[in-house]
Parts: sequence; structure tokens; C-alpha cells
Amino acid sequence: MSSTLEIGDEDRERFDRDGFLIVEGLLGTDRLPELHAAFDDLFNGVFETGIRPDEVNWQTATGDPSLTRQICNGWKANRAIERVVLDRAYGRAIGALSGWSSVRVMIDNVLWKPPGARSLGFHQDSAYLDWFRPNDLVTLWIALDATTARGGTLELVTGSHRWHRDGRTGDFHGPEDYRQPMRETAAAEGLDESSLKASIVPVQVKAGGGSFHHGWTWHGSGPNDGSAPRRALVLHAMRGDVEYVPERFGSGIGPIYGRYRRLTDNLLDENHFPVLWSENGYRSPGLDQRD
Repeated sequence: MSSTLEIGDEDRERFDRDGFLIVEGLLGTDRLPELHAAFDDLFNGVFETGIRPDEVNWQTATGDPSLTRQICNGWKANRAIERVVLDRAYGRAIGALSGWSSVRVMIDNVLWKPPGARSLGFHQDSAYLDWFRPNDLVTLWIALDATTARGGTLELVTGSHRWHRDGRTGDFHGPEDYRQPMRETAAAEGLDESSLKASIVPVQVKAGGGSFHHGWTWHGSGPNDGSAPRRALVLHAMRGDVEYVPERFGSGIGPIYGRYRRLTDNLLDENHFPVLWSENGYRSPGLDQRD
């Protein structure tokens, strides 16, 4: 069943000003048990649909217990994940915040940071995405557990989507100084330490709450020094009219998402990058039957 989420003028203004919007009640708490079970399945190698996710970066038998567990495109492998990621209402909300006329899935992230797990390095999502144009993104981050700053929740830097886009990157999984790349960019922007510290906002919400953030907003998360897991389901969404960048074939697109290139054009295949919502009512064929 599609969720209900209304975006008002004040929400749009805050998103445009800050580069993010924190929201409670993105997901009903009655849906949490099946999503927790879905996380258990995915990280134990149980893929309900018979389709392996595009990126499986952690499994119970082999994964480093000090790292955040990550899987990309869990929606292809698990029906509970699919029902969230392909929800029309989330696409409509992203369209309202971004001003896009249509919204499609780029990828999802299934993230599980257990107690004691290390940090995730600060980064900008769009800095990694030069294989499609326009490479604008909006990310929806849904907490499946109540979050706290001590528990390694997502941290967002106010106004950082307006900083110079230098594409700076660093270590993602478990860096010693997880804020370093962001801090270097902030220094180039002329922000002193006290101003920067005041601009970092932890997403502290109840289970089912979360945030939307702009593709150029700096974000990351510290270690989980709490006693509870921090599980989150993340949708990275792009404009419906994006296309592959031909000159990136063979160099920058990589072997995972490049394999979905069509033979006759540069359009993204909707079977792998489905359109969730369009202002004209269009939605990828078959999605409504899966709600």
C-alpha cells in the first residue's frame, strides 16, 4: 500500500536552503518487523525473488563485523524492500522537493550498522555519478531503528549543497577521520571550525522517520557507540529524463550498472531504473501491479 506524504511550500524552502529535510513518520511502524526480517534474509544470502542484488558488500559468514553492512538494490531480491523503494508517494515527494517532472530509481542501499561498527566517510552522492546526465540526485534515508548521535546516525551539513563542487572523495568504509574530506572542502569555503560544527545536523528520529537530502549535500556517519543497531533503507532517486553518458562506457560507468545499457540508444532501461512518478501520471509499466 502506498504511503502518504505531503510536501508543502515550507518544506520545499527548507530543502532548498539547507540541502535536506528531516521528517518523522515516513514509514508506518507496522511495517518495521517485515523490513527487519528482510535485512536478516539479505545479509544471510536469502534472496526471496531468486535475483541477487547488484552489489552484495557484506554477508554473515564472511563480512568484517567492524564494518557497516551494505547491499545495493535489495529491492530486486526482496518483496518487503521492493514495496518501500517502488512506492509512488516517495517519488511524488522527491518530485515536489526537487522540482523534477518525473522521478526514477537509481539504486537503493540496505545499510545495517550494528553496535561497535565503524564510521562511514563523509561524501557527496553526486560526486560519484558521472555516468549519467543530468547527474542530479535526491536521497531518501529511512531509519528502521530509533536513531541517536551516539548510535552513528546520518549526519548532514547545512547548506553544503551550495559549496564548490570539487568532487573530493575519501575512504568510505571505516575511515579513522570520517569527516576529513568534508572538513577540507569546508575550509576552502572559508568556514571556521566553530561555524562548521554548528552546521552539522544528526538525523535523530524515531523508527520510521528519516530525511531527504540533495545529491551535493555533504553527509556521513560516525561509529555506532550505542547499544542498538542502526538499520536504514535508502533510496537514491534521479530525474526521469536522464541518459547514459556515451564517453563513459568502458571507463567510468563500471561493470555493474553499465551492463544495463541498451543496444540502440543511451536511455536507461526502466526494468532496472524504474520511473516511480511523473507529473503527467506516467509510471513504469508493471509497478502498480506490485504495490
